[in-house]
Amino acid sequence: MEIPLKKSLITGAIVAASVWALGAAPRQRVADDPAIPPRVPAVFPSTWRFPARARATFAPHAMVASDSRIASEVGAEVMKQGGNAVDAAVATGFALAVAFPEAGNLGGGGYMVIRMADGRVAALDYREVAPLAATRDMYVGANGKLTGESVIGPKASGVPGAVAGMLEAHRRFGTLPIAKVLAPAIRLAADGFTVDSAFNRSLSSAKYRIANFSGRPLFFADDSAPAIGSRFAQPALARTLQLIVDSGAVGFYRGSIADSIAAEMQRTGGLITKEDLARYRPMWREPIRSRYRGYSFICMPPSSSGGTTVTEILNILEAYAPPAPFGSADEIHAVASASQRAFIDRNSKLGDPAFVKVPAELTSK
Repeated sequence: MEIPLKKSLITGAIVAASVWALGAAPRQRVADDPAIPPRVPAVFPSTWRFPARARATFAPHAMVASDSRIASEVGAEVMKQGGNAVDAAVATGFALAVAFPEAGNLGGGGYMVIRMADGRVAALDYREVAPLAATRDMYVGANGKLTGESVIGPKASGVPGAVAGMLEAHRRFGTLPIAKVLAPAIRLAADGFTVDSAFNRSLSSAKYRIANFSGRPLFFADDSAPAIGSRFAQPALARTLQLIVDSGAVGFYRGSIADSIAAEMQRTGGLITKEDLARYRPMWREPIRSRYRGYSFICMPPSSSGGTTVTEILNILEAYAPPAPFGSADEIHAVASASQRAFIDRNSKLGDPAFVKVPAELTSK
C-alpha cells in the first residue's frame, strides 16, 4: 500500500493536493458496521469563500485529488503508465503550476507525508524559508502596526522549496524517469489548456495584487484574465520546466532562472537573493506516529503545525470524549472543544524546530 499525501503552500494561499494509491479495494459499508460512520453531509455557510461543492468519492485501487481536474488527470495518467503514487504526486504538483497556480506553483513550497507499499514512511519538509536579509520586525510599520507586506508584495515570498522538494521526493521514491513525470506539465504549458471558471476567477481576483510584477502581462495580455473556454499557453513556463528536467534543481536555483528571480526581487523591493536560492535544501524529517481508537496514523512533524495539532486533538478526544454519532451535536461539540485547546498550544508553543523547542507532550498520550 502506498499512501503519499502532499500539502503544498503557495504565497498567499494554502491549498492541499493529495494522492492515494490503494492496493486493495475499500471495505464496503454495511448498516451494522460501527467502524464506518454514516455519511452525513457537512453544511457550510454560503458566505464562505470556498463553499463545499464536492461529494465523497470512492475508488477501489487508486485516486488522485487536487484543486484542478486537469492536474488530477495528469497524476492518474502517470499511474496508468506504471508510476507509483509519488510519481503521481510530483506530476500533479508540477501540473498545478501550469493549470491552477493558486493551488501549487514553482514559487511555493510544502510538505509530503509518504507511506510506501513495503511499510516505509517518510516526511519531507520543503516549505519556504525566510531570506537571509529577513528581520524580526520587517512587517511592522513606523506606527508599530503590521503593514500587510507579509501577505501581498515581494516581501511576502519566502525562498521557494517546491521544485527542490518535489524533485527530492521523486529521487528517493519515484520509479519513472523524471522526464516522463514532468512531460504532461510541459505539454500543458507549451500547447495550452482550456480555461475553466476556477482558473479565470483565480486570476481575476489577483489582478490588482500583482499589478507591479513584471510577469503580469503573461496572464493579463488584454488587461483581463483569459476567458473561460479559451486556450491558454505558457511557453516560458514550458521552457523552465524543461530546464528542470534537463538540469535538476540546479536549473531552477542557480543560473538564468535564479538570476531572473533575484533581479525581480531587487526591482520590486523584495529580499530573496541568488545566495538564498543556492542555499535552499529540503529536509527529511521523522513523521509523527500515533494511534487513535485502535487505528495507527502518521503525519507531518514541525515545521508543520498540522500534524502536531491533529495528534493533540485526537489524543484529547480519545481520553475525554466518548464516541458520538458523526455530525451529531455531541460529536461537533467534542471536536470543537478539543480543537480550541489544541490551537491554543499551536499558537503559543509551535515553530520551526531549528529555532523553537516543541514540547514533546503535545503529541504524547
